[in-house]
Amino acid sequence: MNRGKITFGKINLKSSAPSTSSAESTENPSASSDGTVSGFGSFGRKDSSSKDDPVERISEELDNSKLQEVMGISGFGRKQAKQFDINEMIQKAKQNAPKAVVDEKAIIEPGGGTKGENDDDDDDDDEDDDDDDVIGPVPTPDGAANDNRRKKGDDSDDDEQDDDDDDDDEFDEDAPINKLPHSHEVEMRHGSKAVIALASDPSGVRLASGSMDYNLNFWDFSGMDKSMKSFRSLQPCENHPIRNLSYSFSGDMMLVVSGSSQAKVLDRDGFEKMECVKGDQYIADMSKTKGHIAGLTSGCWSPVRREEFLTSGMDSTLRTWVFAKTKEQRAVIKTRAQGGLKTIPNSCAYNRDGTLIAAGCSDGSLQTWDTRKMFVHTTHCIRDAHSKGSDVSSVLFSYSGFQLASRSMDETLKLWDMRAFKKPLHVFDGLFTRYDTTDCCFSPDDTMILTGESLPKGAKQANLFVYDTKTFDVVAKLPVTDSHVIRTLWHPKLNQIFIGCGNGLIRGLYDEKRSMRGAKLCVVRTHRKKKESEIVGTTQIITPHALPMFRQEKTRSVRKKLEKDRLDPVKSKRPDLPITSGQGGRVASSGGTLSSYVIRNLGLSKRVEDDQDPREAILKYAKEAAENPYWIAPAYAKTQPKPIFNSEDEPEAKKTKTEQ
Repeated sequence: MNRGKITFGKINLKSSAPSTSSAESTENPSASSDGTVSGFGSFGRKDSSSKDDPVERISEELDNSKLQEVMGISGFGRKQAKQFDINEMIQKAKQNAPKAVVDEKAIIEPGGGTKGENDDDDDDDDEDDDDDDVIGPVPTPDGAANDNRRKKGDDSDDDEQDDDDDDDDEFDEDAPINKLPHSHEVEMRHGSKAVIALASDPSGVRLASGSMDYNLNFWDFSGMDKSMKSFRSLQPCENHPIRNLSYSFSGDMMLVVSGSSQAKVLDRDGFEKMECVKGDQYIADMSKTKGHIAGLTSGCWSPVRREEFLTSGMDSTLRTWVFAKTKEQRAVIKTRAQGGLKTIPNSCAYNRDGTLIAAGCSDGSLQTWDTRKMFVHTTHCIRDAHSKGSDVSSVLFSYSGFQLASRSMDETLKLWDMRAFKKPLHVFDGLFTRYDTTDCCFSPDDTMILTGESLPKGAKQANLFVYDTKTFDVVAKLPVTDSHVIRTLWHPKLNQIFIGCGNGLIRGLYDEKRSMRGAKLCVVRTHRKKKESEIVGTTQIITPHALPMFRQEKTRSVRKKLEKDRLDPVKSKRPDLPITSGQGGRVASSGGTLSSYVIRNLGLSKRVEDDQDPREAILKYAKEAAENPYWIAPAYAKTQPKPIFNSEDEPEAKKTKTEQ
């Protein structure tokens, strides 16, 4: 293929010969007939004969564009609507060159002749022709290539989409059952009695559990191994069961609500920081007392105020406290029944923004108060929320704040909408419970709600029920233990579920892929028994000619040292050997029995034979004692009467008295 080369013609002045040779005109087609140079290379006027050739036109455009790009002038002038990548176009041409069919006769040389007519050209022209043959014309337009690429891309996209559809059919991530972390399970032993309180700090590092045995246990996931033992156990409220636990939203303090009338605030390590004051039980008006006068039922921290917390008690009041002020409460809320009588609030809770306080009472009612107003009247009050006379064991706001869940002793769990608070959204029934602290919890995305049941009579296992909050269907029914399921806690950061059971166990459910840290850190750690470290001197003085008592023993391994110490009765602390027949024991010199030991210590010179008959030993000294009395007879020798024994003749029998 021929194209116009970048050549420099002869620069002739106007006064020179008016014409040039035909060879020069053939070699430099850009030179004009008058001898002046109108241009050089492809930047001059193009040959009219090459304008009609499409192959020549494409090659010239490629060379011009490439040259302009190298010289840095491609960006000047009017901006084109569409720019092409020269390197990409050249690569396309090289790939498609073998497929092109080129008519050699149609290729015209720059000199005006065909390739056959100009066989006598320079070797440089032949090399250029060979290079141009490699480039060649583009057999297919760019649009066709793009269409082919699009078709291939569409086909691959369709295949990927089909594969994705197949995967979606097999595993749906949005399904509630797939969001539930329950593939793996761990077990923690709190004690032997029911775990009725559970709490975890916001970071998910520690877990606290309270029980009916008055103990409060702390579990540290970052420090536990797979034995799952708590690092601290204490009784903060003496002989009162721990009814509720709550961490502050910063995680540095924990509220402990027990059966006593005084709540306590502990730090992260379990040391007491505050104790609420007790009220005066002889004052009738509960708003005039400084604290609760009866046992507490529940409590929680404020989600927005760092030092404020709420408690509820059997004195029919809810009280808000400030951590810094320990002498009295901040506000008092009275709970009233239908006729204005007192009713006991069994549970209480804040909503997520701290603007609403909800309480579930012993008469089955739900009552709420606005924290921005006076606590004189309720904001919402539903008297027949649950069966009359049944305790509401738990109230809980959802994370979004639009829903409220209430768990009651009437075997129901009800879901309420705060925007339409007159009727429940749905009632989940058939949930038997024996404990007035049985609670419920929402999933972190509010799509599910969890609650447990007590072990029914005749059943073998108690279950954890998981419900969908939108369709109200049963997502899962998980068998947990052969005892009651009381407390449930779904930590939003760890994505793990902790369950407090009636037999003193705490079950932890997690997923290997979806859960983070928490119990996953503990199950991979093994408990290693620590050996007693013995200090062995590293420095040794070698004295080969020293006396035996001054020689220093060679450093041995720990194993050989322990074997040698085992043979030493003092270092191995060997117990005393048993007494065998009075010889070789502790009392061998005095006999083998206690009596022989006592006799030997009385100072008797003769040895007592343990094997001799004691009767014979005594009669042996009878004759000597009668002839030479030593102990008793000399004292009574003068005053002792002579003994008279019965003779062989028996006296006559007494005559009986007869009546006269």
